[in-house]
Amino acid sequence: MTRGVATLEGEVRQTCVVERGSEEAELLEARAAFYEMLASLYFKPLTQEQIDAMAVADFSVYAQLNEECAEGAEDMLRYLSRRNSDTRRALAVDFTGAFAGTSAYEGKVAVPFESVFTSEEGLMYRDAYVEVFTTLKSEQVKRREGLDWPDDHLSFMFDFLAILSRRAKSRLLEGDVAQARHNIEVSRDFMDAHILSWFEDFAALAGKILETRFYHGVIKVTRGFLAFDRGLADELLAGWVS
Repeated sequence: MTRGVATLEGEVRQTCVVERGSEEAELLEARAAFYEMLASLYFKPLTQEQIDAMAVADFSVYAQLNEECAEGAEDMLRYLSRRNSDTRRALAVDFTGAFAGTSAYEGKVAVPFESVFTSEEGLMYRDAYVEVFTTLKSEQVKRREGLDWPDDHLSFMFDFLAILSRRAKSRLLEGDVAQARHNIEVSRDFMDAHILSWFEDFAALAGKILETRFYHGVIKVTRGFLAFDRGLADELLAGWVS
């Protein structure tokens, strides 16, 4: 029995979708892993194990994304290439000074909470916190037990983007393009409303407080990756037909 042309065309089309979906799934996984790395960099001072692992990590792929990422990656790796017995302490002091708010510039601290940078009072638990909490709840995501910081901490928001990316990956591999689109749309809108809306102000202030080349590199890599990823989200959505 001969199969019809329509059937053959359908099989070819499905094969192309699977191959393309696999490539995009790898991209979404890499995207999630990078956001997890960023989340860890803003969460707490690095452990010695993290420092040693990062010192030998291959950042070449990310350095190719754009000039900002390339400069930031070089700053981080060059600093770690000269690591010694005092490196962990120096990085911890720098992290605490800027991101934990023990140091200030003209009376302002660079703690990475959206509310601090978007509220008139410059305080936590303001409108941005409520909006982020509501978005996470609507997507059935919540902070791990025992973490008392507000949900609008940059580290938690990067973790949220990683979760959305892995959900998009899973839905895409299942052939559920509509749900994959949903996750990337939420990711894109969340970036616009709750990260890109204040990150530059945070980065500018942090840059005046931070002292190590490593954390200046972290800021550059973050800025560069956010710019790249915002464009990537648009490209993915333009290429997916639900």
